[in-house]
Amino acid sequence: METTLRGVGVSHGVAIGEVRHMGTAVLEPPAKQIPAEEAEREQGRARQAVEAVAADLNARGNLAGGEAQAVLEAQAMIAQDPELMADVDRRIAVGSTAERGVYDAFSHYRELLAGAGEYMAGRVADLDDVRNRIVARLLGVPMPGVPDSDKPYVLIARDLAPADTALLDPALVLGFVTEEGGPTSHSAILARALGVPAVVALPGAGELPEGTVVAVDGSTGEIFVDPTAEKRAELEAAAEERKAALAASSGPGATSDGHKVPLLANIGGPADVPAAVEAGAEGVGLFRTEFLFLDDSKKAPSEEKQVEAYRKVLEAFPEGRVVVRALDAGADKPLDFLTPADEPNPALGVRGLRSLLEHPEVMQTQLTALAKAAEGLPVYLEVMAPMVADRADAKAFADACRAAGLQAKFGAMVEIPSAALRARSVLQEVEFLSIGTNDLAQYTFAADRQVGAVSRLQDPWQPALLDLVALSAEAAKAEGKSCGVCGEAASDPLLACVLTGLGVTSLSMGAASIAYVRATLAKYTLAQCERAAAAARAAESAEEARAAAQAVLSGE
Repeated sequence: METTLRGVGVSHGVAIGEVRHMGTAVLEPPAKQIPAEEAEREQGRARQAVEAVAADLNARGNLAGGEAQAVLEAQAMIAQDPELMADVDRRIAVGSTAERGVYDAFSHYRELLAGAGEYMAGRVADLDDVRNRIVARLLGVPMPGVPDSDKPYVLIARDLAPADTALLDPALVLGFVTEEGGPTSHSAILARALGVPAVVALPGAGELPEGTVVAVDGSTGEIFVDPTAEKRAELEAAAEERKAALAASSGPGATSDGHKVPLLANIGGPADVPAAVEAGAEGVGLFRTEFLFLDDSKKAPSEEKQVEAYRKVLEAFPEGRVVVRALDAGADKPLDFLTPADEPNPALGVRGLRSLLEHPEVMQTQLTALAKAAEGLPVYLEVMAPMVADRADAKAFADACRAAGLQAKFGAMVEIPSAALRARSVLQEVEFLSIGTNDLAQYTFAADRQVGAVSRLQDPWQPALLDLVALSAEAAKAEGKSCGVCGEAASDPLLACVLTGLGVTSLSMGAASIAYVRATLAKYTLAQCERAAAAARAAESAEEARAAAQAVLSGE
């Protein structure tokens, strides 16, 4: 009998297939004591396993490239964290085996983070995955991971670690469903990059029996268990209709009455450029530069290395707009040379622009490298600061850009509610705004973007979040300046129409979402988008906001 479950849709498309479950996590190793004379040997085993796992994660990152590479390199840094390794050594010195020492050290670290309210506490899947890989290597058992199968399937997991998501084979994994996670988790972002339909935050997903046929709608978040022939036909017809609309859609982003809405790509480095170009991106709306800095957490990359990487991206978009985000370190992206080690809550501490202002030499090198990379190229370079709180922040960044000789527009990211509330003040110092809806939601609702339990508050359809977007867009219009959205909200085709109706002037997203957004925008006039935006803001919940916007656009 067909039943319907609902989670959070995070990657468009429909997948119909049999359920396969993620491999069982590594069992807790036995707590047995070792003689003191074996401690040094066990410590060596632990270090070798850690280094092997870190190397494997980096290798997976190199294979995956782009956004996935940055995520996996960050995971490798977790594996090699010196404080964690020191704790492992201490536990082995008092009698633990290598595997037990690793298991207990990671468990203790996890509890400490959760107890302190750290931002990293939400990255449980990442932390557990690193631990499981190290323990599996020490025990000599298979690594946890996706199941072996010779036919396509729908993957079910409690959560997916980036190391698994990054290398999913779309030919075999038709789609995936997780119990944990949220719309802005690493796995969700990577699923969109892969173009794999995905639903997250679905409690009880792990109880679906192996081999059960399910239909996954990554747009609506619905899971149809044992779908009827009629439901399958309905979903397949809808998928074909979407595919035809995508194929017919090309050219610049615009509403049906010709209101232009440039559709830009979010990229994590040069490896993401080909997909963006192929998708018809009109430029880059968010160039995350962290990938360069994750190679070595001890020191910043040289100016020469930065120039080379930036130029590769700038050259790919002649006459196009490329918006570069200055280094956003701290919180979930700690760097030893930049990030304080003893912050009780890094998400609310020294991250983003705050880190750069405390280390002006790092910011100056990056801005100078960007200036040199753009020399002689017919590209419209724009550079923006992450985590701007007020006008003073915006002025400090603009002054630094001018001091570096940047011939570019300077902008500010709106990720902190104060920047949205005082957007006109911020715009006295910079020339554009770019709204990062992921962090803006996190700080507006006090809801960690990686914690599945609060995923409803991370839903970009939340009316309060739409209010802040509207405030920012209205301020930019009043000042005669632009206001884009580069958060994951822009990748939702229906929400893209609402954002356009709120006055947003450009939308930036993962390359895989561009065609969906372009095709959907082209169906509606600007006036329809504005009415849908007004209806969404008048709602009392995210669910009501989506339904209200859908009703307006469908003419109900």
